[in-house]
Amino acid sequence: MEYQAVLDEVAPRLRRLREARGLTLGAVAEATGISKSTLSRLESGGRRPTLELLLPLAGLYRVPLDELVGAPEVDDPRVRLKPRKQADGGSYVPLTRGPGPLQAYKLVVPDRGPQPDPRTHEGYEWLYVLQGRLRLVLAEHDLLLGPGEVAEFDTRVPHWFSGADGRPVELLSLFGRQGERMHVRARPRPAGAAEG
Repeated sequence: MEYQAVLDEVAPRLRRLREARGLTLGAVAEATGISKSTLSRLESGGRRPTLELLLPLAGLYRVPLDELVGAPEVDDPRVRLKPRKQADGGSYVPLTRGPGPLQAYKLVVPDRGPQPDPRTHEGYEWLYVLQGRLRLVLAEHDLLLGPGEVAEFDTRVPHWFSGADGRPVELLSLFGRQGERMHVRARPRPAGAAEG
C-alpha cells in the first residue's frame, strides 16, 4: 500500500472516531492540547498527520496508533508446515519458510540399524537432541547423545546418525552453507567414551 493512500485515510478515520465517541472538536482540543483549528485540518485532510499529533489522539480515543493510521496487519508469525516422510520411516519438518543461508528442521530419525553408512556433502550442521538418544558417527568418533546435548560439524566430514536402542530420536537441525558456524558448540567425546 502506498504511503499517501495510508495518509489519506487518516483524516476520515479521525473524524469517525471523534464522532463515534460523541466528542466535539473543542472537547478533543481541551483533552489533548491540540488546537481546534489543527484538529479540524487533520480531520479534513488539510494537515498532514504527525506522530506528535496522533499519539495524544490515540490515547484519548483509547485505540492503538496502528488503528489510527490503518497500518497493515502483521502476518501471522507461526510456521505451519507439514511433516514430510522419508523412505526409512523418519520424518522432517522445515521450520524456516524461505530460502536463506541457514535452514532449520525438526527431525524424527528412526533407529537405522547397527551398520553406519557415512555420507558427505557441502554445509555445516548443528544438531540438538530433544527426545530419545542419537547415535552420531562422525569420522572416527562414534557418539551417543541424549536430550539437551548438541553436536556441531562440517558436513564434508563423513557422518551418519540414527536413533539408538531401537527407538527413534527427535532433534532440531540447523543447516548452513559451508563455513557457516553456529554459536553453540559441543566438543565430541573421544570414541568409546559415549555414555550408556
